Amino acid sequence: MDQTVFALIGTLGVPELIIIFLILMLIFGANRLSGLGRGMGQAIRGFKDEMGAKEKPAEADPPRDA
Repeated sequence: MDQTVFALIGTLGVPELIIIFLILMLIFGANRLSGLGRGMGQAIRGFKDEMGAKEKPAEADPPRDA
C-alpha cells in the first residue's frame, strides 16, 4: 500500500479496536458475532488442513529413475 493510505488511516490501537468491537456488537449482536467467529475459525482450520494435505503427497512420492 501507499504511504498516503497509511497516513490517512493511521494506526489502530487498543481504544480504536474496542470502539470497533462495540459498534459490531450493537449492529450484529453477541450471538451472531460468536457464530461468525466460530465459522471463521473453522474455515481457517479447514484451509490449513487442506494446505497440509496437499503438501504431504508431494513429499511422499519416491523419485523415479529414468
